Amino acid sequence: MLQNFLIVGEQVLVLCCIMALGFLCNRVHWLDEKAVKSITNIVLYFVTPCVIINSFSREVDSALVSGLIITAVVAFLTFFISIAFAHSCIKDKDKELERVYRYAAVFGNCGFMALPLEQAVLGDIGAFFGAVYIAVFNLFVWTYGVWLMSGDKKYISAKSLVLNPGLIGTFVGIIILVTGLKLPSVLSTSIGYMAALNTPLPMIVIGYYLGNLSVNRIVSNKKQYLISFYKLLLFPSVALLMMYFAKVDTTVMVVCTIAAAAPTAANTAMFATLYGKDAELGAQIMSVSTLLSLFTLPLLVAFAQSI
Repeated sequence: MLQNFLIVGEQVLVLCCIMALGFLCNRVHWLDEKAVKSITNIVLYFVTPCVIINSFSREVDSALVSGLIITAVVAFLTFFISIAFAHSCIKDKDKELERVYRYAAVFGNCGFMALPLEQAVLGDIGAFFGAVYIAVFNLFVWTYGVWLMSGDKKYISAKSLVLNPGLIGTFVGIIILVTGLKLPSVLSTSIGYMAALNTPLPMIVIGYYLGNLSVNRIVSNKKQYLISFYKLLLFPSVALLMMYFAKVDTTVMVVCTIAAAAPTAANTAMFATLYGKDAELGAQIMSVSTLLSLFTLPLLVAFAQSI
C-alpha cells in the first residue's frame, strides 16, 4: 500500500505544482476573475468533451462495456447515498446556506480534479471510465443540483440537461465506440491536443481560487471542515466498501474512488452566483476541500489499489 500511496502522491504533487502557478498568477495579478471564467469556459465547453471523445476512441470489447455499465451504476448509487445523507445530516438555521453546504458535500470536482488524476494514474482507460462518471455527474447536477441550489424545479431544463458539453461529449464518444468510427487524422490529432490541456488548465484555475482563501473565514467557519470530511472521506469510503463487497474490477474501483473522493466541485460557486446564494462560501469550501484532498486522495486511492 505504501508504494501505491507514493505513486499516487507523486501524481498529486505534479498537480500541486501546476496549481502553484495559478496561485502565483492570482497573487501577482496576472490572472483575474474574468480571465479565469474564460479559461473555465474553454475547459468546460471544449477541453472536457475532447478528453471524453479521445478516451472513447478505442476498440470495444465485453470487458470495456461491462466496466462502463458498472461505473455508471456505482456513480448513480454514490450520488443517491450522498444526497440521502446530505438531506438527513446537513442542517443549518440559514436555509440558503444549508443549500450551499449540501451541494458542496454531494458534488465533487470529478472533471477538473478527478479526470486529470485518473488519466495520470491509469492512462486512457482511466479517462474512459472517468468520462462515464462525469456523464452521471452531469445528469445529477442539471436536475437535483439545479433544484437544490435554486429551490424551485422550474429551473430544471430538458435543454440544459441534454445539451450540456459533458453529455454531448459522452454521446459522441459512445457513437464512436459502438460504431468503430475512425476520425480523420487531422480531426483526431486536434482533439488529442485539446484533450492534453485537461491537466494544466483546470489546475491553474483551482490554484487561482486557492489564492482567494481568506484566513479569517478559514478559521471562523468550522462547518466547512465537517462538509469536507463528508465529501473527502465518508462518502468515498462508503462507495469504496460498496465496490469491494460487490467485487468490482480494480480499475473501475480506483476510477470511482478518485471521482467520489474529489474535492467540492468548482461549479459550486458558479451555481451559487447564478441562483443568488453565497458564492464566496461555495468558493471557500471548494478551496479548503481541495487543499485537504491533497492528503486524503492519495490515501484512499492507494487503499483502493491495494484491496
